[in-house]
Amino acid sequence: MKRIAPLLAAIALTGISTTALPQDNSLSFFITSVGSGDGANLGGLEGADAHCAVLAEEAGVTGKTWRAYLSTHAANGNPAVNARDRIGDGPWYNANGVQVAASVDDLHSENNQLSKENSVDENGNVVNGRGDTPNRHDILTGSTEDGYATDATCNNWTSNGEGSAQVGHHDRTGGGANPTSWNSAHGSRGCSQENLVGTGGDGLFYCFAL
Repeated sequence: MKRIAPLLAAIALTGISTTALPQDNSLSFFITSVGSGDGANLGGLEGADAHCAVLAEEAGVTGKTWRAYLSTHAANGNPAVNARDRIGDGPWYNANGVQVAASVDDLHSENNQLSKENSVDENGNVVNGRGDTPNRHDILTGSTEDGYATDATCNNWTSNGEGSAQVGHHDRTGGGANPTSWNSAHGSRGCSQENLVGTGGDGLFYCFAL
Protein backbone atom coordinates (compact mmCIF):
# COMPACT_ATOMS: atom_id res chain seq x y z
CA MET A 1 0.00 0.00 0.00
CA LYS A 2 2.88 2.35 0.77
CA ARG A 3 4.19 1.87 -2.76
CA ILE A 4 0.79 2.29 -4.41
CA ALA A 5 0.02 5.68 -2.85
CA PRO A 6 3.07 7.47 -4.30
CA LEU A 7 2.36 5.83 -7.67
CA LEU A 8 -1.23 7.08 -7.71
CA ALA A 9 -0.04 10.53 -6.73
CA ALA A 10 2.45 10.56 -9.58
CA ILE A 11 -0.22 9.50 -12.06
CA ALA A 12 -2.54 12.21 -10.80
CA LEU A 13 0.13 14.84 -11.13
CA THR A 14 1.01 13.63 -14.61
CA GLY A 15 -2.62 13.84 -15.62
CA ILE A 16 -2.87 17.40 -14.39
CA SER A 17 0.30 18.50 -16.14
CA THR A 18 -0.64 16.97 -19.48
CA THR A 19 -4.27 18.12 -19.59
CA ALA A 20 -4.73 20.83 -22.21
CA LEU A 21 -6.11 24.12 -21.00
CA PRO A 22 -9.55 24.98 -22.37
CA GLN A 23 -9.70 27.44 -25.27
CA ASP A 24 -10.56 30.99 -24.21
CA ASN A 25 -13.75 31.73 -26.11
CA SER A 26 -14.57 34.91 -24.23
CA LEU A 27 -15.36 38.11 -26.12
CA SER A 28 -12.60 39.12 -28.53
CA PHE A 29 -14.58 40.51 -31.47
CA PHE A 30 -17.56 42.83 -31.75
CA ILE A 31 -19.20 45.67 -33.63
CA THR A 32 -19.47 48.82 -31.55
CA SER A 33 -23.02 49.27 -30.29
CA VAL A 34 -22.59 53.02 -30.73
CA GLY A 35 -20.24 55.19 -32.75
CA SER A 36 -18.49 58.38 -31.74
CA GLY A 37 -21.59 60.43 -32.52
CA ASP A 38 -19.42 62.73 -34.61
CA GLY A 39 -19.56 60.90 -37.91
CA ALA A 40 -16.24 59.39 -38.99
CA ASN A 41 -14.27 61.64 -36.62
CA LEU A 42 -13.16 58.96 -34.19
CA GLY A 43 -10.15 60.79 -32.82
CA GLY A 44 -7.88 58.82 -35.15
CA LEU A 45 -6.86 55.23 -34.51
CA GLU A 46 -6.06 56.01 -30.88
CA GLY A 47 -9.53 57.34 -30.23
CA ALA A 48 -11.16 54.39 -31.99
CA ASP A 49 -9.09 51.88 -29.99
CA ALA A 50 -10.08 53.62 -26.76
CA HIS A 51 -13.75 53.47 -27.76
CA CYS A 52 -13.42 49.69 -28.25
CA ALA A 53 -11.85 49.32 -24.80
CA VAL A 54 -14.53 51.38 -23.06
CA LEU A 55 -17.36 49.41 -24.62
CA ALA A 56 -15.70 46.08 -23.80
CA GLU A 57 -15.20 47.09 -20.17
CA GLU A 58 -18.80 48.26 -19.92
CA ALA A 59 -19.78 44.80 -21.16
CA GLY A 60 -17.75 43.26 -18.33
CA VAL A 61 -14.65 42.26 -20.30
CA THR A 62 -11.37 43.41 -18.76
CA GLY A 63 -7.69 42.63 -19.12
CA LYS A 64 -7.62 42.68 -22.92
CA THR A 65 -6.01 45.05 -25.41
CA TRP A 66 -8.40 46.19 -28.12
CA ARG A 67 -7.81 47.46 -31.64
CA ALA A 68 -10.31 48.95 -34.06
CA TYR A 69 -10.37 47.30 -37.47
CA LEU A 70 -9.48 50.49 -39.32
CA SER A 71 -6.83 51.37 -41.89
CA THR A 72 -5.19 54.75 -42.41
CA HIS A 73 -3.52 56.06 -45.57
CA ALA A 74 -0.02 57.51 -45.68
CA ALA A 75 -0.01 61.18 -44.64
CA ASN A 76 2.28 63.81 -43.12
CA GLY A 77 5.30 61.56 -43.42
CA ASN A 78 3.58 58.66 -41.67
CA PRO A 79 3.19 55.35 -43.50
CA ALA A 80 -0.14 53.72 -44.18
CA VAL A 81 -1.53 51.40 -41.51
CA ASN A 82 -3.39 48.27 -42.60
CA ALA A 83 -6.31 47.09 -40.49
CA ARG A 84 -5.24 43.46 -40.88
CA ASP A 85 -1.84 44.22 -39.32
CA ARG A 86 -3.12 45.75 -36.09
CA ILE A 87 -5.65 43.25 -34.72
CA GLY A 88 -3.46 40.41 -33.48
CA ASP A 89 -3.37 36.80 -34.65
CA GLY A 90 -6.72 35.32 -33.59
CA PRO A 91 -8.74 33.26 -33.04
CA TRP A 92 -11.60 35.66 -32.31
CA TYR A 93 -14.94 34.99 -30.63
CA ASN A 94 -18.10 37.04 -30.42
CA ALA A 95 -20.05 37.75 -27.23
CA ASN A 96 -21.99 34.51 -27.68
CA GLY A 97 -18.86 32.33 -27.78
CA VAL A 98 -18.96 31.77 -31.55
CA GLN A 99 -15.58 31.69 -33.30
CA VAL A 100 -15.80 34.08 -36.24
CA ALA A 101 -12.26 33.52 -37.53
CA ALA A 102 -9.24 31.44 -36.57
CA SER A 103 -6.54 33.73 -37.94
CA VAL A 104 -5.92 36.87 -39.98
CA ASP A 105 -5.88 34.85 -43.20
CA ASP A 106 -9.06 33.04 -42.19
CA LEU A 107 -10.72 36.36 -41.42
CA HIS A 108 -9.98 37.59 -44.93
CA SER A 109 -11.13 34.40 -46.64
CA GLU A 110 -14.49 32.91 -47.55
CA ASN A 111 -14.13 30.60 -44.54
CA ASN A 112 -14.84 33.27 -41.93
CA GLN A 113 -18.09 33.08 -40.00
CA LEU A 114 -18.96 36.75 -40.25
CA SER A 115 -22.67 37.33 -40.79
CA LYS A 116 -25.51 39.39 -39.38
CA GLU A 117 -26.11 36.66 -36.79
CA ASN A 118 -22.45 36.39 -35.74
CA SER A 119 -21.19 39.95 -36.14
CA VAL A 120 -22.92 41.16 -33.00
CA ASP A 121 -22.15 44.03 -30.63
CA GLU A 122 -20.24 43.81 -27.35
CA ASN A 123 -23.38 42.69 -25.52
CA GLY A 124 -24.25 39.96 -28.00
CA ASN A 125 -27.03 41.95 -29.66
CA VAL A 126 -27.67 41.73 -33.39
CA VAL A 127 -26.88 44.98 -35.21
CA ASN A 128 -29.58 46.27 -37.56
CA GLY A 129 -28.99 45.44 -41.19
CA ARG A 130 -30.64 45.99 -44.53
CA GLY A 131 -34.41 45.72 -44.17
CA ASP A 132 -34.32 46.88 -40.53
CA THR A 133 -35.21 50.35 -39.30
CA PRO A 134 -32.86 52.06 -39.03
CA ASN A 135 -30.37 50.30 -41.28
CA ARG A 136 -26.91 50.35 -39.61
CA HIS A 137 -25.06 47.84 -41.77
CA ASP A 138 -22.33 50.18 -43.11
CA ILE A 139 -19.31 49.46 -40.89
CA LEU A 140 -16.31 51.82 -41.11
CA THR A 141 -13.06 50.17 -42.19
CA GLY A 142 -11.12 52.28 -44.71
CA SER A 143 -9.88 48.98 -46.08
CA THR A 144 -9.73 46.73 -49.11
CA GLU A 145 -11.26 43.26 -48.98
CA ASP A 146 -7.82 41.91 -48.00
CA GLY A 147 -7.56 44.38 -45.12
CA TYR A 148 -5.15 46.87 -46.63
CA ALA A 149 -5.39 50.66 -46.53
CA THR A 150 -7.37 52.77 -48.98
CA ASP A 151 -7.55 56.55 -49.33
CA ALA A 152 -11.18 56.51 -48.14
CA THR A 153 -10.56 57.06 -44.42
CA CYS A 154 -12.19 60.45 -43.72
CA ASN A 155 -8.78 62.04 -43.20
CA ASN A 156 -7.59 59.07 -41.17
CA TRP A 157 -10.69 59.10 -38.94
CA THR A 158 -10.48 62.76 -37.95
CA SER A 159 -13.04 64.28 -40.35
CA ASN A 160 -16.75 64.80 -39.82
CA GLY A 161 -17.21 66.75 -43.04
CA GLU A 162 -15.72 66.27 -46.48
CA GLY A 163 -14.29 63.01 -47.69
CA SER A 164 -15.43 59.41 -47.80
CA ALA A 165 -15.00 56.27 -45.74
CA GLN A 166 -14.75 52.78 -47.17
CA VAL A 167 -17.33 50.63 -45.39
CA GLY A 168 -18.28 46.98 -45.23
CA HIS A 169 -21.68 45.31 -44.80
CA HIS A 170 -21.83 43.22 -41.64
CA ASP A 171 -25.01 41.54 -42.95
CA ARG A 172 -23.25 40.65 -46.22
CA THR A 173 -25.91 42.23 -48.44
CA GLY A 174 -26.77 45.57 -50.02
CA GLY A 175 -25.43 47.81 -52.76
CA GLY A 176 -22.02 48.97 -53.90
CA ALA A 177 -19.17 47.42 -55.83
CA ASN A 178 -18.83 44.51 -53.37
CA PRO A 179 -22.24 44.25 -51.67
CA THR A 180 -21.50 41.02 -49.80
CA SER A 181 -18.15 42.20 -48.41
CA TRP A 182 -17.96 42.58 -44.63
CA ASN A 183 -15.13 45.11 -44.88
CA SER A 184 -15.07 46.77 -48.32
CA ALA A 185 -18.51 47.14 -49.91
CA HIS A 186 -18.43 50.81 -51.01
CA GLY A 187 -17.50 54.34 -50.00
CA SER A 188 -19.75 56.59 -47.91
CA ARG A 189 -21.26 59.80 -49.30
CA GLY A 190 -19.30 61.86 -46.80
CA CYS A 191 -17.90 61.83 -43.28
CA SER A 192 -20.59 63.55 -41.22
CA GLN A 193 -23.02 61.63 -39.03
CA GLU A 194 -25.80 62.61 -41.41
CA ASN A 195 -23.83 61.35 -44.40
CA LEU A 196 -23.06 58.02 -42.74
CA VAL A 197 -26.69 57.49 -41.76
CA GLY A 198 -27.73 58.45 -45.29
CA THR A 199 -25.85 55.52 -46.81
CA GLY A 200 -27.11 52.97 -44.29
CA GLY A 201 -24.67 53.34 -41.44
CA ASP A 202 -24.25 54.87 -38.00
CA GLY A 203 -20.50 55.34 -37.61
CA LEU A 204 -20.00 51.85 -36.17
CA PHE A 205 -16.80 49.81 -36.54
CA TYR A 206 -15.30 46.43 -35.72
CA CYS A 207 -13.17 45.79 -32.62
CA PHE A 208 -10.71 42.92 -32.13
CA ALA A 209 -8.72 41.86 -29.07
CA LEU A 210 -5.01 41.17 -29.50
